Amino acid sequence: MSLVTQINKEKVPQHIAIIMDGNGRWAKKQGENRIYGHYEGVNSVRDVVAAAGEVGVKYITLYAFSTENWNRPKEEVDALMELLVSTITAETPQLNNKNVRLQAIGNLNSLPPACLQELNESIELTSKNTGLTLVLALSYSSKWELISAVKQIAADAKNGLVNIEDITEKNIEQYLCTKHIPDPELMIRTSGEHRISNFLLWQLAYAEFYFTDKLWPDFRKDDLYEAILNYQNRERRFGKTSDQLTQL
Repeated sequence: MSLVTQINKEKVPQHIAIIMDGNGRWAKKQGENRIYGHYEGVNSVRDVVAAAGEVGVKYITLYAFSTENWNRPKEEVDALMELLVSTITAETPQLNNKNVRLQAIGNLNSLPPACLQELNESIELTSKNTGLTLVLALSYSSKWELISAVKQIAADAKNGLVNIEDITEKNIEQYLCTKHIPDPELMIRTSGEHRISNFLLWQLAYAEFYFTDKLWPDFRKDDLYEAILNYQNRERRFGKTSDQLTQL
């Protein structure tokens, strides 16, 4: 029996976040430079987006480039930005064919102008699509996001738009990059690392974590299905006891 047929489509996580790790190590194993691994990783993105759409996932957020990644060698950063532009340009028609909507979160104004322009054009061209939403986290980190949110809340409080005594979780969420996106229910990280690397710290508060030793360029449809099946076999209690859940 194939993995996809074992998935209960009524209990598929609506939002899956993925840390695509291991491109550089994969390339090294092939005797190539790190940039080659990033190019190969695009094939995994295609596979995962297609697989997610087939089983009914509504949102996929990919950690594509962190604020810390700007500290990598200039050659690699430049190649990543070029890859981002070329990939978005090439993939936009396919996104439309598959009814996929593109969005992005992060400090987008820090991206090179050509990259930002291409990104915004693709977001606009896919904005009417009603299927899976593909969210790219670019120049993103949770600490940057939370600092930005605190600054905005402080400014609004100073201007009398926010009453500090009335601030709740819901209020804070309205200042985050993901205010129009539901929190992830499943977070996947490839390459055998067991950390979340400054990714969606607030939003992952109650997500299920799934770690795999596979390097990102080797991650394919069946690997996503396996992660979803693992998720479906977990008991999500949200602070309650197992007994309480069985009484619902």
